[in-house]
Amino acid sequence: MSSRPADEQRMRDLAQLRRVKDRIDREYAQPLDVEALARDAHMSAGHLSRQFRAAYGESPYSYLMTRRIERAMALLQRGDMSVTEVCFAVGCSSLGTFSTRFTELVGMPPSAYRRDEAGATEGIPSCVAKQVTRPVRNKEAQVTTPN
Repeated sequence: MSSRPADEQRMRDLAQLRRVKDRIDREYAQPLDVEALARDAHMSAGHLSRQFRAAYGESPYSYLMTRRIERAMALLQRGDMSVTEVCFAVGCSSLGTFSTRFTELVGMPPSAYRRDEAGATEGIPSCVAKQVTRPVRNKEAQVTTPN
């Protein structure tokens, strides 16, 4: 038998986590950190991280970086911005961290992605292009090495 107040609190917590997730989706290019997200959600950073991971399978920082990399992929495919410009446009402040995370999620460095994927989604409906170009999370992409 479950406790009604506990269930109600769980629903409030999930709603709060959804607001945090929605904020990351909206403001991915802004300087966001877990402490600020937690403060605005009236939680400690540790509690937010644990609850977010339990609800969504990854930390808030990992989710933020995935959103940034998704947007970076779209900008790099356009081909009209340099890797450095894309890095800063998506809210990353370190080109090295951006390149490392991009390579982990996508399986190739951003410069190679820009070179190889420019115009790759032309003529494909955006809803399909978004699905097929979505980065793989949690280091699941295989890094390709030259032969």
